[in-house]
Amino acid sequence: MKKDFLSIRDLSREEAHELLTRAHRMKKEDFRSNLLEGKTIILIFEKASTRTKVSFEVSINHMGGHHIFMTPAESQLGRSEPLRDTARVLSRYAQGMVVRTFGQDKLVELARHGSIPVINALSDDFHPCQVMSDLLTIYERTPEFETLNIAWVGDGNNMSHSWINAAIHFPFRLNIGVPRGFEPRTDILHEAMDLGANIHLTHDPLKAVLGAHYINTDVWASMGQEEEKKSRAEAFSGFCVDETILEEAHPEARVLHCLPAHRGEEITDSVMEGQRSIVWDQAENRLHMQKAILEWIFR
Repeated sequence: MKKDFLSIRDLSREEAHELLTRAHRMKKEDFRSNLLEGKTIILIFEKASTRTKVSFEVSINHMGGHHIFMTPAESQLGRSEPLRDTARVLSRYAQGMVVRTFGQDKLVELARHGSIPVINALSDDFHPCQVMSDLLTIYERTPEFETLNIAWVGDGNNMSHSWINAAIHFPFRLNIGVPRGFEPRTDILHEAMDLGANIHLTHDPLKAVLGAHYINTDVWASMGQEEEKKSRAEAFSGFCVDETILEEAHPEARVLHCLPAHRGEEITDSVMEGQRSIVWDQAENRLHMQKAILEWIFR
């Protein structure tokens, strides 16, 4: 039976914890294998990428596989071919798809009609590979999640949705601080809370980071929202992760950002470059978590 990874909800609690410990070991070992020998993974990217593209390509190479990179300009994705037809054809050629796209529905359709695994490398609804990598970054420092207060400050976007999903499997407290009108999807939030996730929503960024051990943020206008940049900047006034925000957090709080960052908007340059920042370890860990995800799917 094939495994798809469209959101963190595709993992059981045990599998989610196993991915963390496995990726942690892989990082220590500078892991290599031949698990993907003779296999070709197709990377289909409708959105531009640096870390996601390179980390997956290197991961596939380190595990003995090959990859083909495709954009809409290089395929029928940018034309009129139904996704179900693309899924069926690519399933005859390759052994997996890594897809970075806009609508989550596209991933669902590719997975439904294809016979090979589909990995969500980002959609407008979820960014599961990134958040699993972020959890690895936290796990390296404080593996006892039940002691942690984690804050999300910014937009109720795909990253916040994946943090909400992660809170179902891991026993940390998640504080979400967003401006009014930019809350996470209520169905995703309510389902997680019904399943026991310890999540608290506020419209005050200072309350969101109060006592937080880790503070997460992201750009205020994601790809496809460029026309909203000015209005969003006004709405998000006060949500920049700066020294004022850090003063409310735990004295040893660390800061994460999934990158790319708009320094001076959602995070200041001094915080990005400061001693509290762990964004470079966070970026590196995309590589190690990608390997763990690929092994989970293909082992």
